[in-house]
Amino acid sequence: MKIHLSILLILFFILGKTQNTEQKDSFVKDNFTKKEFYIPMRDGIKLFTAVYIPKDISNKNKYPFLMQRTCYSIAPYGENEYKTKVGPNSFLMKDKYIFVYQDVRGRYMSEGTFTNMTPQVEHKTKKDVDESTDTYDTIEWLLKNVKDNNGKAGQFGTSYPGFYTAVGTLAQHPALVASSPQAPISDFWNDDFLHNGRFMLGYFRTFPVFGVQKTKPEQKAWYMDSFIKQTSEDGLKFYREMGTLKDAYEKYYKNNFFMTEIMNHTNYDEFWQKRGLLPHLKNINHAVMTVGGWFDAEDLSGPLNIYKTIEKTSPKAKNTIVMGPFSHGGWSQEQGKHFHSETYFGDSIATYYQKNIETKFFNHYLKGNTKEDAGLPEALMYDTGAKEWKEFTSYPPKNAQKVNFYLSDKTLKKTSGQGYSEYYSDPNNPVLSSDHLKDFNGFTPKNYMSEDQRFAVGRPDVLTFTTDVLTDDIAFAGEILAKLNISSSSTDADFAVKLIDVYPEDFKPAEKKDGVIYGNYHQMVRSEIMPARFRNSKEKGEALVPNQKTAVNFRLQDVVHTFKKGHKIQIQISSTWFPLFAINPQKFLDNPNFASKEDYTKAFIKIYDDSSIEAEILK
Repeated sequence: MKIHLSILLILFFILGKTQNTEQKDSFVKDNFTKKEFYIPMRDGIKLFTAVYIPKDISNKNKYPFLMQRTCYSIAPYGENEYKTKVGPNSFLMKDKYIFVYQDVRGRYMSEGTFTNMTPQVEHKTKKDVDESTDTYDTIEWLLKNVKDNNGKAGQFGTSYPGFYTAVGTLAQHPALVASSPQAPISDFWNDDFLHNGRFMLGYFRTFPVFGVQKTKPEQKAWYMDSFIKQTSEDGLKFYREMGTLKDAYEKYYKNNFFMTEIMNHTNYDEFWQKRGLLPHLKNINHAVMTVGGWFDAEDLSGPLNIYKTIEKTSPKAKNTIVMGPFSHGGWSQEQGKHFHSETYFGDSIATYYQKNIETKFFNHYLKGNTKEDAGLPEALMYDTGAKEWKEFTSYPPKNAQKVNFYLSDKTLKKTSGQGYSEYYSDPNNPVLSSDHLKDFNGFTPKNYMSEDQRFAVGRPDVLTFTTDVLTDDIAFAGEILAKLNISSSSTDADFAVKLIDVYPEDFKPAEKKDGVIYGNYHQMVRSEIMPARFRNSKEKGEALVPNQKTAVNFRLQDVVHTFKKGHKIQIQISSTWFPLFAINPQKFLDNPNFASKEDYTKAFIKIYDDSSIEAEILK
């Protein structure tokens, strides 16, 4: 079966194939003994676990546990088959810990049934299990069965393993003293597959990974035959020809349980509510360092919301957040000259984080004095405009002030106008989310998060509002709120809002990529989409009254970005964003996921001049 190269590369990452024993690096095999166990959970289900134990461990030289629980395989399997790298980075690997890897329920070699974003439950009986109880039971077993441990445990993970780490903070095991959820999912309504309930079509190729149950213990990916074959280098061609979301679902994923769940649960109903982690994050009493990337197309909101929630609900937690200029998990691998898409952010940024932040965090709490603070910043945030790290004693910063930028007559103003701007939105001719056609063949979108947006300027279905050339730096730091006042000739609509940094016409970057015109570059800083149907309640959709002025307010996600003197700030607004997000038919339906082409409705949409973007600005 032919699968696009980018999909294969990500699959190799997921399956741990990059850590096979054919590589020359023998540090792990030389310094660790690998053991494999089936660890019983309280309800009798056994989870397959690999433990890498330092060879110099002894009663006088004890080590802590550092664990990752994952749905992505802990390959290679077999006690004589070793990973070539263990732990979150090479510095921690060489410092040595008892590294633990575990397949979660229903995945690969573990028993049980897999559930996406396992709901938290009340723990009244031994049958009441979830990821927090599985974390507790695993730590308890390890403490009793692996000799010469020092009585402390930590956990880490990126992406889905980041969720398992985040929910593992609720285990409340006294030995668990340090957790680092990295790019964690916090709520599927706003991470990965959905943004404010709008389906992220750019994830369409990923569903075999998450929606096919295994029927027996597996050491290899059992879902490979479900992957969609690439048909052209022009990745947009596939999405152009797929038809409606309903058509694509019926053609490719009718038997995929996760896609079926998404299709059938268009509102934020009990299904999604049970999978929301944030309401459960309470009374955490150990050290938590949440890590994310400003250009993480998969899980940007998760790290920010998990940190903010723990900050409010768990005063005993030593709570830290790190946000760098990374894509999804980009801090785990050094790339030297650090670019995201076409924009350069500095050198050796991943190594700086690994050596000075991540290693310090785990070494302090797992090998040092757990009761003392590690001395890390409360919030270490990379300013993606100034291109430098900044430390904050609180986040969002207490010295930030809310400022409104009003959308009026193609400009961003400090005062509101009296009129409106209008565009014509046609679901059959959607605004593209990128002009890099090959990227649409990817497993998940990445580059669009900082991509040049000039390709959308001038379209009649895209409104553009721009400041004059800035005479001083303006530092955004914190949350952004889109406060739109709209009307539409139709009964439903989406609103995609982009915050853009427009470079000077003579801009010359410190480092550049060949063929890129950086003068007047329109770098996307932040973006989000909002279905108007959920403007009043995400639990139940509500139709628009045609041509009636209506408020649509939504968070645009956070930024720490300085718009430099000589640059401009720009906002773009449209009602389609394809193929990144599924098309809204613009006709109100109880379940728009099953819209037909006959439901597609063209609309005139107005954005009134009293609409604004509210940002937190450092003074």
